[in-house]
Amino acid sequence: MEANYKKLWKLLIDKDLKRTELINLAGITSNIIAKMGKGELVSMESLKKICNALDCDVGDIVELNDKMEEKSGYQYGTNNREIYKVPIKLYR
Repeated sequence: MEANYKKLWKLLIDKDLKRTELINLAGITSNIIAKMGKGELVSMESLKKICNALDCDVGDIVELNDKMEEKSGYQYGTNNREIYKVPIKLYR
């Protein structure tokens, strides 16, 4: 699952706030902001603190994408004489 925080970044622009100001207002760490900047999931507690600081709802700052990514990979095995490689599909 991926998170999209574009709504949060737009809200900060609309309220004329910088990310460092949000850290102080919400009482969160810079690591949380860094994760959000990469589109990673953060805890509901962190989202709650941000929403309280900005007087908004979770839906106003984040969208979740439940897209499954298909990746190729290989599984290795043996038949007592040789090692073989079988292609498989991985879902994340």
